[in-house]
Amino acid sequence: MGYRRFKDRDGVVWDIRDPSRSEWEFAPVDPGQRMVRVPAPGYEKDPFDVSIEELQRLLDAHRPTGGGGTRPRKASPFED
Repeated sequence: MGYRRFKDRDGVVWDIRDPSRSEWEFAPVDPGQRMVRVPAPGYEKDPFDVSIEELQRLLDAHRPTGGGGTRPRKASPFED
């Protein structure tokens, strides 16, 4: 089975894979990006049947923000 290719609003191209019924993977075509796993929407089982707007919403909801991919680090009270 082929993967759906999707270009997001930032111009990044993703291959959408469905390794299980409950999870989809947004795998970047560009090696500089990180793969993003999202819960599959319960109303649709096939990535080809989902609109571009819905794919963008799923990606936005689960893509890490910022360059590090995690929350900003708090300053430690134990550092000098």
